[in-house]
Amino acid sequence: MKVRNFTTLVLSLVTAAFSLGAALGQQIKVTGGLVSGVPGTDPSILTYKGIPFATPPVGALRWREPQPIVAWPDVLKADKFSASCIQQIVPEFGPWTYEFMTHNDVSEDCLYLNVFTPAKSASAKLPVFVHIYGGGFMQGSAAVPIYDGEGLAKKGLVVVTFNYRLGALGFLAHPELTKESAHHASGNYGLMDQIAALRWVHQNIAHFGGDPNNVTIAGQSAGSMSVHDLTASPLAKGLFHRAIAQSGGSTVGGVGLSVEPAPLASAEAAGERFAELKEAKSLAELRSLSWQKILESMPGADPMSGPHFAPIVDGYVLPAPFMDIIAQGKQNDVETLTGGTTGELGGLFAPGAPITAKGFQDQARKRYGDAADQFLKLYPAATDEQAQTAQRDSTRDQALVAMYLWAKVRSKTAKTKVYEYLWDHALPGPAAAKYGAFHSSEIPYVMNTLDNSKRPFTDEDRRIAAMMSSYWANFAATGDPNGSGLPLWPALGEKPEIMEVGDKAGPIPLAGTPAKLEFFKTFLSRSK
Repeated sequence: MKVRNFTTLVLSLVTAAFSLGAALGQQIKVTGGLVSGVPGTDPSILTYKGIPFATPPVGALRWREPQPIVAWPDVLKADKFSASCIQQIVPEFGPWTYEFMTHNDVSEDCLYLNVFTPAKSASAKLPVFVHIYGGGFMQGSAAVPIYDGEGLAKKGLVVVTFNYRLGALGFLAHPELTKESAHHASGNYGLMDQIAALRWVHQNIAHFGGDPNNVTIAGQSAGSMSVHDLTASPLAKGLFHRAIAQSGGSTVGGVGLSVEPAPLASAEAAGERFAELKEAKSLAELRSLSWQKILESMPGADPMSGPHFAPIVDGYVLPAPFMDIIAQGKQNDVETLTGGTTGELGGLFAPGAPITAKGFQDQARKRYGDAADQFLKLYPAATDEQAQTAQRDSTRDQALVAMYLWAKVRSKTAKTKVYEYLWDHALPGPAAAKYGAFHSSEIPYVMNTLDNSKRPFTDEDRRIAAMMSSYWANFAATGDPNGSGLPLWPALGEKPEIMEVGDKAGPIPLAGTPAKLEFFKTFLSRSK
């Protein structure tokens, strides 16, 4: 009798422990119905892939703001990524190898998100990290291998990735679309998708062990510009509490990857030209076109070619350019971590032909006008070799000063801190010397996803990934990237310096010399 009682007690304890540890593996109720997850590659992480956060934007819902989800009757087995939003599939491009690109099916029915959680119970209240992909607002997907959420989930975060509409389907403005809108606006459907995903997070993430009052949004390139637009949007107020903006928008003077959003009127005119190109005489005819016909206007192998669609100042989602919103002190004021890479500062895509001394001098006189002689004293280019060094150093210095000035402009109205970085580590591989620390090369390190790449990573790469992902996880948890065992990363202050990370880790002065710093401060202040 005693043996049976003891055995029953042990089995009860084991069952209870298993139930507690696997609680999030059971059915979870979210907006729309029940979902069930599956263990990730690391069984300590539960993954929920392909959860809808809006009704499919198809048919009459094409070019409308995302609509509430329609409930589903059965348990949704959330075990695979949804289709990606409509785009040209490009297997590789320049330095961006397989792991940086979209590879799955595409569909207009693409508004789904994914949750990666290490929580053992719904009461864990872990920090939440919401990632927004890049791709020039024309390409990208939550299913891109280096965006996988398990790596950061292992750092104690609940990670959310999601899809948003791209290209003409995500950002087409048109007078008829504006007229039918209750908000008298059109064009920012992709941004509205992002806001809808954040609302879903606010309403549901606690069921996955996440804290809806501790949400960080993060993005790179177009994702970074999206982060800035979300900080400027009144529709996103209260939906996030920290922001990470990698390589996009954190500059002044038109330097670096920064796109001034078009006003509604010019975007509508571009939309009318698009309709004419498609031989559509009405909005109904535009909506009747197949997505394949729409896709014909979108870029192919070169993401910077063809008609471009991106967020606009529509007066609703984005009342004004985000820098104007900051100047007015109307932004969602949250701690911000931002930076760029050494390899993107001289050019976003493949390096061009080496510049000559004459070419560099001609460029300097065209760009700097009366100040060109002063510039050429700071960056001499008497020979072709000198010109190549001067081009590299001057573009880097100008970009870093532009980022510093951006933060100084922000500090006039913001009460929260900014942490800035310069990534200097080249991804290993046969083209490492050519591309260096190229645009987006930091992502596998900060997302802790080196294992999703076939590049020949070394122990040093893994050390750097451990450091970078810890900085990102600490910032998401507390608003401060610093933590035990990490080189000190100071918040931006009056001292003109930036945190170099990658091969080196520590603050470095901007522009090398006070004279170079003052030159660019003066020039960029005039360019604003």
